Amino acid sequence: MSELRSSRHASALPGPLGWIDSWLGRAEALMLGAGVLLMALNTVANVIGRFLFQNSLFFTEEVNRILIVMITFAGIGYAARHGRHIRMSALFDALPVGGRRWLMIFIALVTSLIMFALTWFSIRYIGSVADSGRILPALQLPVWLVFLWVPLGLAVTGIQYLLTAVKNLLSDD
Repeated sequence: MSELRSSRHASALPGPLGWIDSWLGRAEALMLGAGVLLMALNTVANVIGRFLFQNSLFFTEEVNRILIVMITFAGIGYAARHGRHIRMSALFDALPVGGRRWLMIFIALVTSLIMFALTWFSIRYIGSVADSGRILPALQLPVWLVFLWVPLGLAVTGIQYLLTAVKNLLSDD
């Protein structure tokens, strides 16, 4: 079982890059799994409270909103890691193998740069939300805390695409 678990997050990258890649894979899987389970548990608890005790949990909607943001932005890194993003492949498929490799490197690098730029813009946005002083009505938490998942997910996605470019540069096939 531990062999299966370790091979699932094994990286093809050498040295520290492989360690970062493996660690990110485990963190993404943990965040996604925990987020979905917590959302289901929160929703079920609210339904039980509403029907058995005639009282809803006052914080359910806000907790689920936070979890949706977390799952969405953890999921984009996960999708990038496993090549699950939608892409147009007509040009890619028409190229010879060598051309595909260089096109993949180019696409991965450009996408990585875009993800890092979006990370920067999202951090600036969080700063403006923090300056506004808004808080969540039920949980009484600052709204900017909810948005911390956005730059984190975008940065992880940028790292995933950068690692994809490195893998393609180091790989012969």
